[in-house]
Amino acid sequence: MITPFLKWPGGKGWLYKQHPELFDGDYSNYFEPFLGSGAVFFSKKPAFSHLNDSNKELIETYRAIRDNHEGILDLLERHQKKHSKEYYYNIRSSRPTKRIEIAARMIYLNRTCWNGLYRVNLEGQFNVPIGTKTNVLMRAEDFPIISEYLKNTKLTSIDFSHSIRNAKEGDLIFADPPYFDSSSADKFKKYSSLPFTFNDHKRLARSLFRASERGAKVIMTHSQSDDVLGLYENKSRILYTDRRDTLSAKSEYRGRYREVVIVIGI
Repeated sequence: MITPFLKWPGGKGWLYKQHPELFDGDYSNYFEPFLGSGAVFFSKKPAFSHLNDSNKELIETYRAIRDNHEGILDLLERHQKKHSKEYYYNIRSSRPTKRIEIAARMIYLNRTCWNGLYRVNLEGQFNVPIGTKTNVLMRAEDFPIISEYLKNTKLTSIDFSHSIRNAKEGDLIFADPPYFDSSSADKFKKYSSLPFTFNDHKRLARSLFRASERGAKVIMTHSQSDDVLGLYENKSRILYTDRRDTLSAKSEYRGRYREVVIVIGI
């Protein structure tokens, strides 16, 4: 299994590891409209994929690894040698325009920031403070292998609905959108400068159901939000899970588990 090169909030590598049966089957194309670290993509290793994320710098990073992973490693070695508190904040405030520099900056900040967190302000500027880790380069970088896998992917940074619109019969969609909780003061997660609102979740539900009607198979993950679950109840199979090793269709487990898996068309 390939290890994702980025840490990302809420990555679902654990779900694939504990319940690979959810993703079993032969699919023509694999769609992931909220890519993040791509933990499920790297675990499943589909032959053909459409990978999308609203974070343009993230998608540029994937494109750079696909096209020039050697150059990224060279830049990361430079970041490793120069890493310090002052250097970190200088890089954080920088705005590179070349794809390879954008990619190296994102990876460097991701690996040396506090707790591997990704967060931006309203201007879309990364604002996480420096962390305690100093290793920019991992012992065994999978960039060459990742580059090969990405050559059979379509990488986009468009609205999720436009990405999902391309899914058809025989395809698999894995959607792990930003979580929404109406009871929380922080109703959405700041992975980009634009909030992912409940109206966006309504649009997402419509897009996923339309894809299912076209014959695509859909797996979606979310926290236990009554608002969001209400969009899918009676139209899909809802499974309740925790991070240990439990997956159940019983609704009485609501409140005990932190995550739900919504399955449509399987």
